[in-house]
Parts: sequence; structure tokens; C-alpha cells
Amino acid sequence: MARTARASVGGICYHVINRGNGRSRVYRKEADYAAFTELIALANERLAMRVLGYGLMPNHFHLVLWPRKDGDLSRWMQWLMTSHVRRYHGHYRTSGHVWQGRFKAFPIEQDGHLLTVLRYVERNAVRAGLVRRAQEWMWSSARAWGQQAAAGLVHGWPVERPRDWLGWVNRAEPGAELQALRSSVNRGTPYGSAGWVLRTAQRLELEASIHPRGRPRHEKK
Repeated sequence: MARTARASVGGICYHVINRGNGRSRVYRKEADYAAFTELIALANERLAMRVLGYGLMPNHFHLVLWPRKDGDLSRWMQWLMTSHVRRYHGHYRTSGHVWQGRFKAFPIEQDGHLLTVLRYVERNAVRAGLVRRAQEWMWSSARAWGQQAAAGLVHGWPVERPRDWLGWVNRAEPGAELQALRSSVNRGTPYGSAGWVLRTAQRLELEASIHPRGRPRHEKK
């Protein structure tokens, strides 16, 4: 997979994820979720980041971020991850790796593809069977929208938010849509239309993520 550092360019939206080390549970209780969302707000006080959406799950998280300047994504995430690990070890009196490694970030085209990613992130708890409706999960932007507590946590989008947004989020995604999004995550590929993906991969030096995997076939002579 291409290095995430190359994708830390301002003005582009990113789907950011990380998982617990060995896929182990990171958020063990409600206070752990609350502490992480508090750190998101504190990170914004240090370096303003446009957080378009988020979803915290027991052993991983999804963020949709829209940094303003080159390097902001890496700096913001580094502070968030370091601060969380320090707080986690201090609370549980543990040591070692909490997360599986460096976060991963995938550029998103700012059109319907961005809405698809935001829907995917906010619907995560529904797909996992934790709740029946996205807004019932306390630790996602689906619930945060419209709440005073969300001030300073979630930011307006660069695309128009559909009027019946939650109704759309609560409808199951088509299989092809899920497959395409998961392929982006698994391969580190920018998520968008074919032409945009090619241009963005070239611009951010992510060409390796769009090439077929495996050894090239040799033509028979």
C-alpha cells in the first residue's frame, strides 16, 4: 500500500481509519469513546481541522477529514494518536501498541463519492448490528448533527447535505457500492470517478494503489 504521508495534501477530503493492534478492542467502555471525541475537539483547538464525519467502533475508528493546508492531516492525526495512546496507557496502566500502526488515509472526490463515504462511516454501527438506526449510536456524527455538543467537532460539508440524510444513511447500501469502498480501503486507492482517481493517484504519487496486484503476466511467444 502507498504511504499515507504522500496523501497529506491540503484541500482534499480524506477517509481516515485505524484499528486496534491485532484488531483488539480499544474502546472498552463509554468513557473511552467519550475521551476520544474529547481529544478530537482538543486537536481542533491546536490545529483547526474540518471534521466532516466520524464513527467510533469497539476496535477501530473512521474519520472524514478536510485539511486546509499541506501537512495538516499528518500533524493533526499524529497529535490525536499520540495523545490517545498516552491517555489510554495512563488509564489502564498498560504499555505497548494500542493501534495496529500508522493511520491510513484515502483521498475522496468531493461529489457524490464523498456522500457515499460519509454514509458508510455513519452507518457502520448499523452494519455491525450494534443499533437499528445510525442516530442511535452515540459515538458517530450521525447522532452528533444538530446537537449543541457537536459544536467545534463536526464541520459543514463541501457538498450539499441531502435533506433526508438520516433516512438515506439508514437504508442498506448496494453491494457494488460497499465493494468499491472496501476496495479503496484495502488497496489505499483514492475513491472517486475513474478519471479523478487516475489524476489524484498521479498527483499524490499513489499510482501503485491503482495497478493490478500480483506479478505481471508474460505473453507467450
